[in-house]
Amino acid sequence: MTTRRTFLKWTALSAALLSVKKSSARKISFPAGETKPIVISTWRHGIEANADAWKVLAEGGRALDAVEKGVMNTENDLRNQSVGLGGIPDRDGHVTLDACIMDEKGNCGSVCFLEHIKHPISVARLIMEKTPHVILVGEGAQKFALDNGFTLEKFDRTPESDKAWKEWLKKSEYKPVANFENHDTIGMLAIDKAGNISGSCTTSGMGYKMHGRVGDSPIIGAGLFVDNEVGGACATGTGEEVIRICGSHTVVEMMRAGHSPEEACKIAVERISKSPKNIKEMQIGFLAVNKHGEFGGYALQKGFNYAVQSQEIDNQLQDAKYLW
Repeated sequence: MTTRRTFLKWTALSAALLSVKKSSARKISFPAGETKPIVISTWRHGIEANADAWKVLAEGGRALDAVEKGVMNTENDLRNQSVGLGGIPDRDGHVTLDACIMDEKGNCGSVCFLEHIKHPISVARLIMEKTPHVILVGEGAQKFALDNGFTLEKFDRTPESDKAWKEWLKKSEYKPVANFENHDTIGMLAIDKAGNISGSCTTSGMGYKMHGRVGDSPIIGAGLFVDNEVGGACATGTGEEVIRICGSHTVVEMMRAGHSPEEACKIAVERISKSPKNIKEMQIGFLAVNKHGEFGGYALQKGFNYAVQSQEIDNQLQDAKYLW
């Protein structure tokens, strides 16, 4: 039989346990103060991209300028077959580009299915700054770019991508290889001297995709998300799976709830791991930085790496932890 004393004891214990649960889920408090600049970006090509971004940050420049200039380096490299005009084409032979950018105030711009324009990240920024819209696509995006001073690149494919596409046509099998064709993005996050965070993401998309396909990279909240009170996150890999869980937004919300950047990325990866799709043949990775300048990444499987540069870290490549 339950006595009054026993009832009061269990009530007190329950209240204590509830208090522990509440305290463990409390929001992070980010104190004001001087912040040291940092830039992080996905994959090995992030090393060169970081170097250009760091030039902006080291001179006290804005994080938004840094993340644009940084990924422009990768877009410029026609040898890169996962970003920019040198990218692997879709199954019909078209190289189509996607990109997005987001600043510390929540302003954002995105471009999808853009052809023959060298710097989609800069087009995305202009969409953010000059239009009432967030996303422009296809012919409309191209016309906007041309109206704002961009030039039309005449070639359809680089010789290397053309050769790869013609070889693919012999069997026309769509079987993406993890860490190869899915190595399809550069995502970049930066914090400037003022403590403000911005992010960018640019890609030529999945190799041999269906004509018209758009992945997560230009989707705010999927391929990229920034909340200046908390941090920023970006994604790489099979975009369809990232979109399904609003991946980068999920990572930022997990940091808001008190998790470290690496823990937040891991939680997002674990959610994706429950997908009914055959994800063991895919790669998905997340990269994040919080308001303190702490950073981390996590991937579905081995092979994802990212580049980091700050006043303490001399632009180095780090391997992300992984689930499988």
